[in-house]
Amino acid sequence: MPVKIRLQRHGKKGKPYYWIVAADSRAKRDGKYLEKLGAYNPNTNPATIELDVDGAVKWLQNGAQPTDTAKAILSYKGAMLKKHLAVGVRKGALTEEQAEKKFNAWLEEKVAKVQAKADGLSKADADAKAKALEAEKAVNEARIAAAAPVVEEEATEDVATEETTASNEEE
Repeated sequence: MPVKIRLQRHGKKGKPYYWIVAADSRAKRDGKYLEKLGAYNPNTNPATIELDVDGAVKWLQNGAQPTDTAKAILSYKGAMLKKHLAVGVRKGALTEEQAEKKFNAWLEEKVAKVQAKADGLSKADADAKAKALEAEKAVNEARIAAAAPVVEEEATEDVATEETTASNEEE
């Protein structure tokens, strides 16, 4: 039975949400699957990916073929690297401890990169909000300045009218 690691679409129209599954290649896209390996949400920035790395490696070692998108996700989360290191351990090029050490070092570096991107996005968002607030303040001040002369003119006209009325009553 040829097995594929692929994405199974869920969510509503315009808001996709995917499950990462191991499924028979002859099954429908959203049909029966053998095992759910994780989830992928492309609607967030950066995209949210939850993956059972060990389960994915197990399927890859048993011959499952990932689709192009699934392969990119597996590489991003380190499943492909872990499989590669497992092959090195099996051939005797590394020990299990060395492979685990390399994988953990790579994982820490990857987490730092993702965190840096998230921090950069939140900083950019805060800067955009600050600029919008400053622009809004400037617009409000301009409106107040434009409305102030009109109020002063009305006040002088009211005073002049009252003086004229008072002088007419005296006569």
